[in-house]
Amino acid sequence: MNTPGVDPYKYLAEVSRKIDTLTQRNQIETALDEVEYLFEVIPPELQDLAEPIIQALRKKLLESS
Repeated sequence: MNTPGVDPYKYLAEVSRKIDTLTQRNQIETALDEVEYLFEVIPPELQDLAEPIIQALRKKLLESS
């Protein structure tokens, strides 16, 4: 993820759309790392949008073990 100029809404929507296509552990970990980083730098009012995506990615990561 190239953070300068990232539109958080667009990025979160993109990750949300592709969650089901992430099947390999490294893909899931990368997406989770990026969304968790974004969570830390976005305004608090946007964090509510990121939380369900983070939870879904964490669940998917656990299931891939």
